[in-house]
Amino acid sequence: MSNIQNCETCPIHNVDNLTKLGINMEGIDYVIALTGNPNTGKSTVFNNLTGLRQHTGNWPGKTVTRAEGAYRYNNTKYKVVDLPGTYSLLSTSTDEEIARDFILFGKPDVTVIVVDATRLERNLNLVLQVLEITERAVLCLNLIDEAERHNIEIDHRTLSRELGIPVVPAAARQKQGMDELLKMIHEVASGKYVCKPYRMKTISKKVSKAVENVMQKILSEYPSLPNARWVAMRLLEGDQSIIDAVKTGELGKIYSVSKTQPQHVA
Repeated sequence: MSNIQNCETCPIHNVDNLTKLGINMEGIDYVIALTGNPNTGKSTVFNNLTGLRQHTGNWPGKTVTRAEGAYRYNNTKYKVVDLPGTYSLLSTSTDEEIARDFILFGKPDVTVIVVDATRLERNLNLVLQVLEITERAVLCLNLIDEAERHNIEIDHRTLSRELGIPVVPAAARQKQGMDELLKMIHEVASGKYVCKPYRMKTISKKVSKAVENVMQKILSEYPSLPNARWVAMRLLEGDQSIIDAVKTGELGKIYSVSKTQPQHVA
């Protein structure tokens, strides 16, 4: 594999923020976020990864159910958090806000994006949004058996090169591809596989300068805020939940920087 290097900065998860989001981090080496559009088979992937080692509850202050589980791989303990199914991270609903905040501020060690191989183009919107805010992701190309039945061919190796992350073809109902998924999660989490996620490059110089100005103001108030650039972009786009979090000071209270893990500003 060409994207190999020694791990120097893992794990990357933010313990303080994950704890505030209701996640029990005791004895956990790596945290995995599982996200995807509704009806992609995400829950089946979750069940395959965690088996009976899972439980459910609610997200703090929300009526939305949270499912989490655990598994061991190569003598390493992983916690998997099944995020609400969502089409976007732009926070127009509670489900989207939960998924966005978990990936953005909890900084999971790997975000597994489950997509429907028969509707790949529609699912790519969420994939690209996730890749804007995390350096570590794996794409689970689920329902590949259904795609083949409909004569849909997907070159997963080319897709992996274009997205800059591992792509694993899978048929979760038949447990096909799950061993490879476990392997790639481990390699990305441990830093053996270095992702080079695709990022949108169409932003104009004028917009880029505005983003930089807002980002610097954010960092002057919250010096080590994770993903400050993404927060600046959301402010400029008028994301009301982020605007409110800045106005009330909640951005600093809820999304603190972990005292136990090194953090990097995106």
